[in-house]
Amino acid sequence: MSRAFVKEDDYVPPRRFTLPEQDDPGYDAAAAAALIEAARDGVTSDAEAATGYRWGDAALQPHVRRMLEQEESRPEPEQDRRLMQVARRFLRVG
Repeated sequence: MSRAFVKEDDYVPPRRFTLPEQDDPGYDAAAAAALIEAARDGVTSDAEAATGYRWGDAALQPHVRRMLEQEESRPEPEQDRRLMQVARRFLRVG
């Protein structure tokens, strides 16, 4: 096989997250959203590094629960099933 088609570099830069300052009252909610979105894409460790929170962290449970309840209240055809799945997984860990 030609070396032109061989992937030699598996480096993927860490995902960046837009978060408010940590002393901002909305920081925990933004961190919870970042962790859920990262889990959807399989880059949870990037969100953990960016937010300072671990997957399932008890401090974020109310925010994730609120996200899940909000999604569940939408009409079924409009619900984001993947978001609901990872939110439930987050809540089970904590």
